[in-house]
Amino acid sequence: MVAALELYLDVDATRRIRTLWQALEAEGVPTMASLHERHRPHVSLAAARTLPPETVAAALRGMQVGRGLTLDMDFAGQFVGRVLWLGVTVTEELLAHHRAVHERLAAAGVEVWEHYRPGRWVPHCTVSLRVPNPVMGAAVRRCLEILPVRAQVIGAAVTDHANDIAHPLQAVAR
Repeated sequence: MVAALELYLDVDATRRIRTLWQALEAEGVPTMASLHERHRPHVSLAAARTLPPETVAAALRGMQVGRGLTLDMDFAGQFVGRVLWLGVTVTEELLAHHRAVHERLAAAGVEVWEHYRPGRWVPHCTVSLRVPNPVMGAAVRRCLEILPVRAQVIGAAVTDHANDIAHPLQAVAR
């Protein structure tokens, strides 16, 4: 099980990433599109085995999660285990927002995985969790073809797709 605090992207960025997912699927690379129908392009601020939606929402009450953030995806990367992603360029604003979210979660007793905590987090938009090794190079090249992608954060939610949880947080002011 994986639960996450997801930041959602504007319509243009979402469309471009979904187009990438479709191109990769056509080439035999399973993407987030085929993992669960509810997946949408996002950047996760936090993840854990479970995240109680009501506790997370209460901890972040009054905070516009993602408000005003522009995310520039300028590179592709890979985590161990054949995970392919679009990398978000780190900015002081993004790191400060991430830290503020985690301070509130920690104060509320919400545990997150170590690699999502401040100082360890690699901001990214996951493309695939299981790229077949023989096509990894081609999949990376396909990702590079759509870059750069500039995205505005338009919303946030606590999700756990395996348990059919999608708990939106307050709308981001535009």
